Amino acid sequence: MAKKAVVLLSGGLDSTTTLAEARVAGFEPYALTILYGQRHAVERDAARRVAQALGVAKHVEFSIDLRAFGGSALTADIEVPKDRPLETLAHGIPITYVPARNTVFLSLALGWAETLGAFDLFLGVNCLDYSGYPDCRPEYLHAFESLANLATRAGVEGAGRFRIHAPLLTLTKEQIILRAVELGVDLGLTHSCYDPSPDGRACGRCDACTLRLAAFARLGRADPAPYINNP
Repeated sequence: MAKKAVVLLSGGLDSTTTLAEARVAGFEPYALTILYGQRHAVERDAARRVAQALGVAKHVEFSIDLRAFGGSALTADIEVPKDRPLETLAHGIPITYVPARNTVFLSLALGWAETLGAFDLFLGVNCLDYSGYPDCRPEYLHAFESLANLATRAGVEGAGRFRIHAPLLTLTKEQIILRAVELGVDLGLTHSCYDPSPDGRACGRCDACTLRLAAFARLGRADPAPYINNP
């Protein structure tokens, strides 16, 4: 019988590829999508499409409104940065950083995993992310894994050892795209934009779009996701 795993699924390129990696590794995936008060429902819709297309044992959508704290362009009335030069994106922590988001998300995933009898948690952080976001770095993931085994009944009673899987951690965006294609993922189902149009098309100008489009361009491929100006 396949081991259960909880996969954090936003519906973006990285989390979708991570879900595919969990499946190919032989896990039975349980997808968790966190609705945290972000600007739009497009991510939720993408996550639903992906979960259905790739197949999961169960898909849970969990709501927690981080707008109560704000502090990010994704959860407060702060303008999303646009048209930033590609070479500047890896410097500093951007205003799209949501305070403690991955800690909140992983804690929720850990709670669900413990009720499922699962000891494997998957999330789609990668080397481009941890250059700017502190909660996407290897040392953070190792620390949370230690916490998971100290802070749960399953961990302290020795029922198993929790593991945090970040299969994309050392991959570039180009490598992630190629891996997704290799795994048969339909990237047209995914959504990465921070500030999409009301009908769900990506802006093509925010940091997430810039990184994604640049990676597709370097590969000489067209991004199948819908954009406002169809770049």
